[in-house]
Amino acid sequence: MSTRKPAVLLIDPVKTGEGYKNAARDLGLHVVSLYTVEPGELHSRWPEHTSGDDASLYASEVPEVLRALEAIDFDIKAVVPAYEPAVYLTDLLAHELGLAGNDVTLAWARRNKSAMREHAAAVGLRIPAFRLVKELSEVAAVAEEIGYPVIVKPTMSSGSFGVTLVRDAEAAKDLRIAATDLFGWPVTEWLVEQYIRGREFAVNCFSSDGDHRVMDMWEYRQPDDRDYDFPLWDNVQATRDDRDWARVEEYVFEVLTAFGVHRGPSHTEVKVTPEGVHLIEIGARLAGGPAADQWTDHTAIRPFHDALTCYLGRRPAIMDGDLGFRAMFGAIAIRNDEGPGTLVAIHGLDAMKRHPSVSKVLVDFQPGDRIPLTQNTKTIPVGAWVSGPDQDSVVRALREIRELVSLEIALDGTS
Repeated sequence: MSTRKPAVLLIDPVKTGEGYKNAARDLGLHVVSLYTVEPGELHSRWPEHTSGDDASLYASEVPEVLRALEAIDFDIKAVVPAYEPAVYLTDLLAHELGLAGNDVTLAWARRNKSAMREHAAAVGLRIPAFRLVKELSEVAAVAEEIGYPVIVKPTMSSGSFGVTLVRDAEAAKDLRIAATDLFGWPVTEWLVEQYIRGREFAVNCFSSDGDHRVMDMWEYRQPDDRDYDFPLWDNVQATRDDRDWARVEEYVFEVLTAFGVHRGPSHTEVKVTPEGVHLIEIGARLAGGPAADQWTDHTAIRPFHDALTCYLGRRPAIMDGDLGFRAMFGAIAIRNDEGPGTLVAIHGLDAMKRHPSVSKVLVDFQPGDRIPLTQNTKTIPVGAWVSGPDQDSVVRALREIRELVSLEIALDGTS
């Protein structure tokens, strides 16, 4: 009889680590955490990242991870991606350990955007026209083939980091995109794809043994009808009577099945046009942003407990029971759309914090900081989670917050 202690293996629990670690404890499991991020970055950005670990391992390749697991006194019962880049390694390790997981043969297609597009095209899913390039100098010729405007994106990034709208041939001439992705890793290839105009939704699901259920949908709303490359402005939870809910739900279930998502949470982004629903991206992991916090506060969903239950190969109650929504949700990004400069002041911040619909405020820049143009999730100056009894009240709250809060910025080149 084995004396090894039952444990869950969390991959890179640096942002959602506390939630998963608490869930593991509640389910009677020890916590083994595997960190693949560079140690220097870990200690600078997350100095207390090992808090709550029973064992902390540092490795990034499957053979060395397996050797490290053999050397510790824990019996791994589930492998969990606790950070978006972890989804690929999670699938490989779950397969090697003989544990519940998603289809390992499609693991790369669920992570790499080029492989994602190729697989989607092969199985007949509706997607934007696309090409893969190895050099930014290739974008102009490829964009001429596809037709302007196009979106250029790194194949392995996240949070819209490096995602760039190229409107015309002039914009493609001297294209400047960061040489590293959101996680600091070098970018060696980009996807160039057709720009799709339409409503954009993020669809959060849970899956168990190949069954899928939508937890909620969020619409990414913009201030006007201009083309965009960064989707976060006003995020509003959709209602089930939305004119596009049924066809989005049907399409997302088709996507999840086609990409071998058998269990666990997922976050799928799509755009809806008169021609149909188009896949933008699939992520086989728990939704980021406001969803987990707001589910915990206002629903029967226990995001970390339910996700861990799925990875243990069990069916969580949320697959069949009432989700218990007691509110509708929204989120707001107060962006810097003017240009880079120095932040002088954030006006109305205290009033925003006091707004009765606001449950959480995020402030990433302080007066005196250099503030870039908002182009990704790391460059949002101010954000907030919002809730209300119905969608109209959420939309009204978002409008009221925009009337309260403004950024005062001394733009570069001004005195």
